[in-house]
Amino acid sequence: MVTTILKYVSISAAVVIGLYATLLGLLSTPFCQSLAVYLHGIQMTWFKDLNVPELFGFLRNQVSPFNIPTSDGEALYAWHIIPVGLYRKHEEALIAEPSGFILDITSRLSFKLLRDDPEARLVIHFHGAGGTVGSGYRTPNYRALSAGHPDKIHVLTFDYRGFGRSTGTPSEQGLLLDALAVVEWATHVAGIPPNRIIVFGQSMGTAVTLAISEHFALQLPPIVFAGTVLIAPLVDSATLVSTYKIAGTIPLLSPLARFPTAFAYMRTLIRDKWLSKDRIAGYIRANEGNGEQYRLTLIHAEDDWDIPFHHSQILFWHAVNATVSGGISYEDLEDKKCKTKVDLGAAGSVMEWRTEVGVIREEILQTGLHDVIMAYPVITMAVMRMFDSEEGL
Repeated sequence: MVTTILKYVSISAAVVIGLYATLLGLLSTPFCQSLAVYLHGIQMTWFKDLNVPELFGFLRNQVSPFNIPTSDGEALYAWHIIPVGLYRKHEEALIAEPSGFILDITSRLSFKLLRDDPEARLVIHFHGAGGTVGSGYRTPNYRALSAGHPDKIHVLTFDYRGFGRSTGTPSEQGLLLDALAVVEWATHVAGIPPNRIIVFGQSMGTAVTLAISEHFALQLPPIVFAGTVLIAPLVDSATLVSTYKIAGTIPLLSPLARFPTAFAYMRTLIRDKWLSKDRIAGYIRANEGNGEQYRLTLIHAEDDWDIPFHHSQILFWHAVNATVSGGISYEDLEDKKCKTKVDLGAAGSVMEWRTEVGVIREEILQTGLHDVIMAYPVITMAVMRMFDSEEGL
């Protein structure tokens, strides 16, 4: 009897190990890595037409669907969302326009309201892995972004290449080209200067947001946005997959941690590195060195089971470390946090690090999960805080 039980246990263990080895083998290929990292095959809006934004709770023609071309010939599907207060002022004219996908966005009233208002503000939204611009908590997120100034704050969101209706296949280099194309559209077509733009990223989108923020900060002359907001960011791809659990329960690579050589080898096979810890430091150093004013906010929930909140703590340290001559250890910064952070009780805690030119803010909430947090008032406040620091709003 015991022998039979042991036999079945051994067979079951061998099957599990075999399946796991097969999974690791598949994940070592670029194609499967792309599917696993970006989840672009998961639409989550199969039964709704993205060209009818009213199906997602928006007012008629509050959202303008259109395409943004990239430098390498891809077409990015985008939504321009006007704030509800501005919509109210022009409701009749907006309702009178045809609805649906727009071939020439510059011909629409919503675009002109953005382009022609010298006090208009714009949040460029970089969403996370999987889904489309209309998925899950993203639509409530857009409303939270503009809620602080409902007459002034427009939102521009888009699907990366290979997502939703956008053409192409996602990769790190490809997504960076996408981000450049969207920023170029905002600044050159819509004519919004960087000091009236906030770049906002959630989950995987934070890696894109940091990459584009660093890219422009390193230009000559440097270009710095009104602010950079990161919700549930990741340190880098390798750190994420080493702790990531599918649905919060099934570990991806962490079982390999018991075998350092195999674990280190698997990490070298990761194609798209997304080195956010290096990019956040590069962004801060560039601004500090150039004397450019900047604002950076990281927000994370303690109950986030997709990307643990210690990712934000590590990124915050890398950002602060870049401002200190000679650096500061993680332990020393944690000690300073204990003495100076603001305890908000059930709402979490806030720590600000200020320099002569910049503000780096870390907000750790007790609750909010990975996506629910995007509709919270803390998001509205983060945007308001950054735009309020600029003149004219």
